[in-house]
Amino acid sequence: MIMKGQKISDRYQIIKSIGEGGMANVYLAYDTILDRNVAVKVLRGDLASDEKFVRRFQREALSASSLNHPNIVEVYDVGEDNGDYYIVMEYIEGKHLKELLKKRGKLTTSEVVDIMMQITDGMSVAHDSYIIHRDIKPQNIMILENGIVKITDFGISMAMNATQLTQTNSVMGSVHYIPPEQASGKGATLQSDIYSMGILMYELLTGKLPYRGDNAVEIALKHLKEPMPNIKEDLPSLPNSIENIILKATAKNPKNRYNDAREMHEDLKTCLDDSRSREKRIEFKYPENNFDDTKISKMLKDTPKKVDEDGTPIAKQITKDDLKKQNKVLIVLASVFTGLVVIITTVFVLIPVITNQKEIAVPDVEDMTIREAIKTLQDSGFKVNDEQQEQSSNDIAEGHIIKTNPAAGSKRTKNTEITLYVSIGDTKITIENYLGKNYLEVKGALEALGLQVLIEKKEVDEAGNYKDGEIIEQSVKAEEKLSVGDTITLYIPDIVSKYPDFTDGSFTVDDVEAFCSEYNIKLTIDYVATSEYASGSIFYQDKPKDYTIIAGQSLRIKVAEEALVEDSEDGECEEGLC
Repeated sequence: MIMKGQKISDRYQIIKSIGEGGMANVYLAYDTILDRNVAVKVLRGDLASDEKFVRRFQREALSASSLNHPNIVEVYDVGEDNGDYYIVMEYIEGKHLKELLKKRGKLTTSEVVDIMMQITDGMSVAHDSYIIHRDIKPQNIMILENGIVKITDFGISMAMNATQLTQTNSVMGSVHYIPPEQASGKGATLQSDIYSMGILMYELLTGKLPYRGDNAVEIALKHLKEPMPNIKEDLPSLPNSIENIILKATAKNPKNRYNDAREMHEDLKTCLDDSRSREKRIEFKYPENNFDDTKISKMLKDTPKKVDEDGTPIAKQITKDDLKKQNKVLIVLASVFTGLVVIITTVFVLIPVITNQKEIAVPDVEDMTIREAIKTLQDSGFKVNDEQQEQSSNDIAEGHIIKTNPAAGSKRTKNTEITLYVSIGDTKITIENYLGKNYLEVKGALEALGLQVLIEKKEVDEAGNYKDGEIIEQSVKAEEKLSVGDTITLYIPDIVSKYPDFTDGSFTVDDVEAFCSEYNIKLTIDYVATSEYASGSIFYQDKPKDYTIIAGQSLRIKVAEEALVEDSEDGECEEGLC
């Protein structure tokens, strides 16, 4: 048991407990070497005694520590102290998305797009290094008061994958977000994170989960077999583009999903454009229901647990009646699945045979002029959409083709309509002076122009009177020009509060008490009888002037009080001093 005041590895002093979970307890601690607050996550009980798990945990946590992105909680250290295995992370003062949903019910479309843009941006860095999170859920996404999103728990969630589907009671702690391939016992891939992000996006928009059930296995079966609920029934005015992003992300077959987080991020960038609001509903290239549910079905008789809304098991024995109901569900699902197979076979096999339409490859028209591209596509038997899409490009000359949709090389039947994406050249964006402006407004405006915007905090003195979220520095000077896709970094203040000199005669004890209350500092006052200082004056403080303030610290001051003086003639104390 970790106690308040205890030091881990003679460095991290525990201030208080800030969270408990099935895998670890989390503490706010003070790093005595680097003089900063940190979050320390300590593995619990059975996991800490499992050598195989601990080795994997340490390896994966160290791997996660290599990730450097403003939307990923930074991992500082991993270690062991007297049998306690811990991971030290950036301390985030905010709330997780589950708390936000409980407070708000659901979020607005623009809020959800902004949050998902940040999540996919952070996950892009992880996926570029082929690091899979494996446990994306609202409880693992923190949001700060300024709107910045932080993804947590890379190390532990990656290590948990080793035992996740072999322990019935712990599986399914995140069953509401589990991808079908993991529910059926297969390994996780980059597309597994995509599925969980799609479920998360649905939940943020609607305020509810797409699949519910009496126990973890029943919910997992729904992930395997049931199509996503129609989000338009809850949100009729939702743009088609956003519905398509959720459908693509939550496709049962990983082949139908985005390849990685970066591809999903790119799709999110334009999803609120008016031109995409009525786009056609997505059609999948590969069959959706191709998972074997035998492994998870066997778990039905070994699953004595219900789950709450967070996926946490609740004790309750499954009765024979429960199993009969589940078997009926499986029979119905099997019938539906068989019907779908017949329909899909008819659509994709029999109809093309009857109509004698062979699929042909879409020709590559990249870098052709519009006229050349249209002729090439029409000569191959395709139709060309009258409305062309414009995009900026550093590589393709203005007026030439960047790409097509469907993509070059993909096979389609004759008369399929092809959309051309035309280059408008290397569009230069003139950077302005953003100092003093709110970073969220500037970030949104620059990203809308196609720039990559990074936000970094820079330590500043509180005396500078900076506003929260204002830009104090920028990596690219005003009047310089950037191309679409280029990166600019905006710096916002990380205000550092420091102790004043309480001994300069301008502070009273009441002033110090008010100061400590404001900054959550524990104050100890020693009253010292002395004739050297005026009564009531503060003549000592154990934290010197300009010492950095950290919440939870202690401060000791010494206050002078009048010394006792004996009468020299009769040995009696002077009146009022004894």
